[in-house]
Amino acid sequence: MMNALIFGAGGQDGFYLQQLCRELGIDAIGISRSPGSDYIQGDVSEYDQVKGLVNYYHPTYIFHLAANSTTRHSALFENHATISIGTINILECVKNQSPDTKVFIAGSGVQFKNTGQPIAEKDEFEASSVYSVARIHSVYAARYYRSLGIRAYVGYLFHHESPRRKSGHIAKMISLAAQHSSAEGAEKIKLGDISVRKEWAFAGDIVRGILTLVNQDDVFEAAIGTGDAFSIEDWLEQCFGLVGKDWREHVDLCQGFTPEYHCLVSNPKTIQSLGWVPAVGFSELASMMMAGT
Repeated sequence: MMNALIFGAGGQDGFYLQQLCRELGIDAIGISRSPGSDYIQGDVSEYDQVKGLVNYYHPTYIFHLAANSTTRHSALFENHATISIGTINILECVKNQSPDTKVFIAGSGVQFKNTGQPIAEKDEFEASSVYSVARIHSVYAARYYRSLGIRAYVGYLFHHESPRRKSGHIAKMISLAAQHSSAEGAEKIKLGDISVRKEWAFAGDIVRGILTLVNQDDVFEAAIGTGDAFSIEDWLEQCFGLVGKDWREHVDLCQGFTPEYHCLVSNPKTIQSLGWVPAVGFSELASMMMAGT
């Protein structure tokens, strides 16, 4: 039976990836730093822990999804430990103990130089934050171990959402505000630049893209995204429109906010050439988020 170790199982991507693996008959073993009933508590930055798991399971796949997805400088050491060291721990253990294992390393659209044009996997990197530095380092580690014969894949993930998002994320914050907009005394939410455009993919679709990438041996790096950008204002219109409300009555726009980017969108031609396309569109995602399913 095929099996998979999923580091970062406590996040939305880990949840949907575990679900998909099980649907495909793959025994999914989740690992997360946070305690949970559906996965093992562990830390990808601890070499001995990773070594023990690889040695015990000799997995068909390892997926490294663990990260604190923030570009704040204060996350410097956490990002380095989880993303950079975690990647090397996995690759070194696979090299020494389970060289037939396929390894997936999550990358990000924010590690590229962003000119506002669609970003492909071969485009130039830019070390614009400590988060991007860690992501770039992990890619070069994957390329090095690939030269040693390890099948190390990198999928560059762009903005994606699901009902499992925590309330602090903007898409979830807006969908919750729309849901509660009819309640007496509902508080307004504060937002900055709502003209920012990005992708609004469904996390369940993105993990299907990840499986598509690792289940072939010709392409080892690909941008995994919809290729379609929508603004935060578009999301406001979509969510509040579903409940027949005007979002302007429930949002305070804050002046002086400087966004990290004005547009972040992928060029997904490579992953599409492998047969993957997203199934959930922008409006359907909003309906899912509003319904909480």
